[in-house]
Amino acid sequence: MQLVFASANKNKIREINALLPENITVVGLPDIGITEEIPEPGATIKENAFLKASYVADFLKQKNQSFSVFSDDSGLEVLALGNAPGVHSARYAGLPKSDEANNKKLLLELKHRTDRRARFVTMITLIMNGEVHYFEGEIKGTIAYEPRGHNGFGYDPLFIPQGYRSTFAELPAETKNAISHRAVAVSQLLEFLKQLK
Repeated sequence: MQLVFASANKNKIREINALLPENITVVGLPDIGITEEIPEPGATIKENAFLKASYVADFLKQKNQSFSVFSDDSGLEVLALGNAPGVHSARYAGLPKSDEANNKKLLLELKHRTDRRARFVTMITLIMNGEVHYFEGEIKGTIAYEPRGHNGFGYDPLFIPQGYRSTFAELPAETKNAISHRAVAVSQLLEFLKQLK
């Protein structure tokens, strides 16, 4: 089975592929000829995930190609900041998007706060045979006081998952892929796909 993943983010595609069994292959946006960035004007993570999947499904339909399409949208929600950056996680510090700038802004916003509880949320939208399906994953944790580690991307150097002392960026990729918000959502997607056989 081949799925189109509505992302050009090589890190995300690598993470997703590491979670999938060999009989499922995933191709990204560059593989199907989408080079522009897909707009994400949604007010929620779920809405953005749907908009991205719909955009790609419509693109393929115009080319008379029928692939199942899935997209994900993820966000970091920090309790003391009213669940910000949330849907704005990728552009928290403005444009152009920068992981380093986002992390710096987050640390600045939390500078005088002791409550550093947070959660990562991923919403996956799958469009298959004209039907829309949603799969959600989350992981709770806390925000470190400074960036730690060199693995991963995004807020990984700051996010310490519950039950661990290391940030996502300090953990081996295999460990992160086993416990992450994306892993939880992808496992739900896989269970759904297995039931189709």
